[in-house]
Amino acid sequence: MNRESDHSKKSNDELLLEFMKNREAAVKQELVLRYSYIVKTIAMQMRGVYISFAEMDDIVNEGIIALMGALEKFDPTRNVKFVSYASLRVRGAVIDFARKQDWAPRSVRKSAKEIDNAAGELHIELGRSPTEHEVAAKMGLEIEKYRKILGDTSLYNLLSLDALLDESQGGAGDVADSNTGDAPDQKLQQAELYSMLKEAILELNPKEQMVISLYYRKELNMKEIAKVLEVSEPRISQIQSNAIRRLRKALEKYLEK
Repeated sequence: MNRESDHSKKSNDELLLEFMKNREAAVKQELVLRYSYIVKTIAMQMRGVYISFAEMDDIVNEGIIALMGALEKFDPTRNVKFVSYASLRVRGAVIDFARKQDWAPRSVRKSAKEIDNAAGELHIELGRSPTEHEVAAKMGLEIEKYRKILGDTSLYNLLSLDALLDESQGGAGDVADSNTGDAPDQKLQQAELYSMLKEAILELNPKEQMVISLYYRKELNMKEIAKVLEVSEPRISQIQSNAIRRLRKALEKYLEK
């Protein structure tokens, strides 16, 4: 029987187990083809992250390389689904690629810092998280101008949050690749981190919570989220950027303890 024909009759899980045992190149190629939808889905979802410095084809290539690496390093005994594991690695590859680019002009970093400072001062004055209108007024900006600046800082906030998450785990990178992931102290640290992030998310306003949920849990892209919430795509980008900025500030406070 033709080997390729034999592969086509097997399920993804069956083919994955076969690759884990034999490491055959033909089986790996078939799995990459079958799971390539993960790369395409994430590339579309994160389009707003990299569109300023990379083409879709470049990101897909990075994602395919990450997918191949996921196949090589996947450990089925860890009780993690391959799709979940591969998605994390592909998403991480896109973010790492973004980090290496000249993606944040000095003006963007300056704007992000000014927004953080204004929001921080208002938080102390008001005893609560300020609204976007309050932050805009504090900075002496019209709301639309503020939203435009906020949208421009979306990539900076996203990558800064990712960098802080990596730092909070001791720079471990992909925890699933490391045996230290089973250490009790690391599990406790991760539990504390997730608890803190959960509390920070609950402090977001309902629309911000919805955008974060649709983006990270449902893996919708900006265009799809805009359609669900019936607002413009740039507005979704602004809402997401504000939410991520607030989560980043909460994580910074957690790391300072």
